[in-house]
Amino acid sequence: MFKRKPRSYLQMFVEFFYPRGGWYRASRYVLHRLRRLPDPAHRISRGIAAGVFVTFTPFFGLHIALAVALTLLIRGNILAAILATFVGNPLTFPVIAGLSLQFGAFILGHPAREVRLGHVVDGFGRASGEIWHNFLAMFTERQAEWDGLALFYDRVFLPYLVGGIIPGLLAAALAYALSQPVITAYQKRRVKQIRKRYEKRMAEKSKRVKESDS
Repeated sequence: MFKRKPRSYLQMFVEFFYPRGGWYRASRYVLHRLRRLPDPAHRISRGIAAGVFVTFTPFFGLHIALAVALTLLIRGNILAAILATFVGNPLTFPVIAGLSLQFGAFILGHPAREVRLGHVVDGFGRASGEIWHNFLAMFTERQAEWDGLALFYDRVFLPYLVGGIIPGLLAAALAYALSQPVITAYQKRRVKQIRKRYEKRMAEKSKRVKESDS
């Protein structure tokens, strides 16, 4: 009777693009969780920087795992890194993908061309399908095909990977620089509030003891 009704796959798909309560409420929840993490501000900020950086990589589906691995390497807060991957969402991916691909094409000397998110999603979808096809070819009579993967690697994956490094590092550095003083100030204020409440309780307790003695 009181059990939560499980979400359908359609609901989970829709909420990935538009969370319940909207993106504003979702972003406020993430910021609230980041501020209340029980760790020094510099460790939380390192985790945030790691999570932001991996959103500029083309390893879709592995961002959380990569953020955790990178955070362990730089000794940051793991939960902060996981929450920071929220920066990569359907609203920001068009900007991130377009910037990374254009910058990567420029670095690699590829001809300039218009890049749309639909092309990126279609490219990753085709590549995934071809990988699965080639995997099945090892156990069946199917013929493995690598031309599509080679084209995908040259036109999409490599430019995305190369072009996302510098913007990712800049975004990570900015996230660290902005988050550390904010989290430090919040933690100091929270400690003061806890100390005041404690002193108030102790004062009230002392007052009650004196009244009972008298």
